Amino acid sequence: MIDSSVFQGKKAAYFTLGCKLNFSETSTFAKMLQELGVQTAAKGEQADICLINTCSVTEVADHKCRQAIHRMVRQHPNAFVVVTGCYAQLKPEQVSKIDGVNLVLGANEKAKLIQLLAEGLSGSEGLASYQTVKTKDIKTFAPSCSRGNRTRYFLKVQDGCDYFCTYCTIPYARGFSRNPDIASLVAQAEQAAREGGKEIVLTGVNIGDFGKTTGEKFIDLVKALDAVEGIHRYRISSLEPDLMSDELIDYCAHSRAFMPHFHIPLQSGSDTVLKLMHRHYDRQLFADKIYRIKSVMPDAFIGVDVMVGCRGETPECFEETYEFLRHLDVTQLHVFPYSERPGTAALKIPYVVSDADKRERSRLLLELSDEKTHAFYQQYIGTEAEVLFEKAPRGKAMHGFTRNYIRVELPAAEARPEYDNQLLTGTLGEFNHDKTALRWIK
Repeated sequence: MIDSSVFQGKKAAYFTLGCKLNFSETSTFAKMLQELGVQTAAKGEQADICLINTCSVTEVADHKCRQAIHRMVRQHPNAFVVVTGCYAQLKPEQVSKIDGVNLVLGANEKAKLIQLLAEGLSGSEGLASYQTVKTKDIKTFAPSCSRGNRTRYFLKVQDGCDYFCTYCTIPYARGFSRNPDIASLVAQAEQAAREGGKEIVLTGVNIGDFGKTTGEKFIDLVKALDAVEGIHRYRISSLEPDLMSDELIDYCAHSRAFMPHFHIPLQSGSDTVLKLMHRHYDRQLFADKIYRIKSVMPDAFIGVDVMVGCRGETPECFEETYEFLRHLDVTQLHVFPYSERPGTAALKIPYVVSDADKRERSRLLLELSDEKTHAFYQQYIGTEAEVLFEKAPRGKAMHGFTRNYIRVELPAAEARPEYDNQLLTGTLGEFNHDKTALRWIK
């Protein structure tokens, strides 16, 4: 039983690094604490509780996590500091030795965060400084459906991964694939609708693997969520190409609320590199999925993850990737330079790409991405579109997204607080000043 009295009158500060899944989880923790009487500390205000949710996808991410922890401890010297997330799971002893950190929670223990925090605040002597278990023992699933200070809700439908790609530490940080049942996820979506939510993003580590725990299928989850009244839009945050069935693509093309918007990790357009990565598909399968989407949803926005400079990526392999993507009908590239991760199988691959070559390859792909996104946006100038606007800071331009994820800008002089979380129909105008959005015309 949690002693809620220890939370009364307390203020908390939060810091999140990494993926949408982390932001969703942090926002859920904040909501749980708020229900126990904890207020979010205003900027510059001293907090009694600090929660840092970490990422460990690259060495740079690890460094940013350490910086964030030190900064939070400095800014809130008397706070009870909790560190969770992937970096906390992979390097718990290292994190626990940072001055000012009181509690480190791994992937299995974050579900008990509120209980352990209550014990820590009450001065429990038996509380370990860090609590993590090995990958095979990570079995808990911490539910999350929250929007924090955002307009869109993020619904966590799955956690963990069974793929063990050679470059990746995520399975070690989050454990094997697991999920709640469809009924519980529908209930969370229904609650979001009651709170006024209009759009939900489905998040997870390997979403297409949904059902490992419950024997259900991802397509059945999609159909069940599509029937939830009040939710007008769903987006699938990321889906492995080998787990993207034609049935799912065809259903989304004609569904009530699933948007023509996909994010699909490719990682490399070279079959040689895909084999070295231990990916579960070749480039032909990937191309077939893109063609299938575009054949039934010509207006679909397709984002693609690409990793550059991984071990084994010779100049010829990169050229294959560049040419493959140049001819592929996709909208945007999310480009990530490869980062060496201790303990991964990729370290056994002898060919190493220099940092200079990684930077140059990233630059080339980012330029290609800009060209593709610009061309995609260009074809919708002058058309009518429905936009879900999101809250903007006072005096700043307001932004929102169309059904197919075109970013739309409403100048600050025309923005209205009542537009937040509203679906408004208007005409898409020319590009804004930095070419990151189309202007909205009533």
